[in-house]
Amino acid sequence: MLSVSNLNQYYGGSHILRDLSFEVPMGQVTTLLGRNGVGKTTLLKTLMGLVPAKTGSVSLNGADISGAASHARVRAGIGYVPQGREIFPRLTVEENLLMGLATRPAGTRVPERIFEMFPVLRQMMHRRGGDLSGGQQQQLAIGRALAMGPRLLILDEPTEGIQPSIIKDIERAIRTLAETGEMAILLVEQYYDFARSLADHYLLMERGEIISRGRGDEMEVNRVREMLSV
Repeated sequence: MLSVSNLNQYYGGSHILRDLSFEVPMGQVTTLLGRNGVGKTTLLKTLMGLVPAKTGSVSLNGADISGAASHARVRAGIGYVPQGREIFPRLTVEENLLMGLATRPAGTRVPERIFEMFPVLRQMMHRRGGDLSGGQQQQLAIGRALAMGPRLLILDEPTEGIQPSIIKDIERAIRTLAETGEMAILLVEQYYDFARSLADHYLLMERGEIISRGRGDEMEVNRVREMLSV
């Protein structure tokens, strides 16, 4: 679904992303791991068109989107849940979810499966987003991204600052979404156990490069946990 080839990115004189190439297959979870400062969030901003790539290409479902604007990438089928959630705090839960329908035809309803995965959102439809707990806001951010029916879902550290019970809810939701076969999922994460539990494939970044990759069930034998803690 997503194909990245020879991607390079610079900030000033610093080479942030170094010749990255990888794929995110349909119907599977690809986890991208790495410590703070290795370039993970920069990579996601580049994939979303928030910052332009210096060189390289990004393709979605076989179409080159390297020069496309952010809104065009969303319209093409990319759902993005940024680090820090970035919900609209003064809008209600319902209004936040409706924002996710901006690329859909007028009159489209919020998909029922969002409320099946995250029942608390239905219970709090008329509560302002800023009044929710951090975990509830994360569920809302994921629901907003799912509302538009993405073909590729990108999640940037969804466990950050979230209580364990809601981490389990998010884990179940991601696994359910992958099992439908309707989308590819790129999960960026520092929490090893969460990433390992969901990964069909993994990518490990260090200093802007991918230093290890493989199947999710190879993460232990490939000593990914140890490399993350070095």
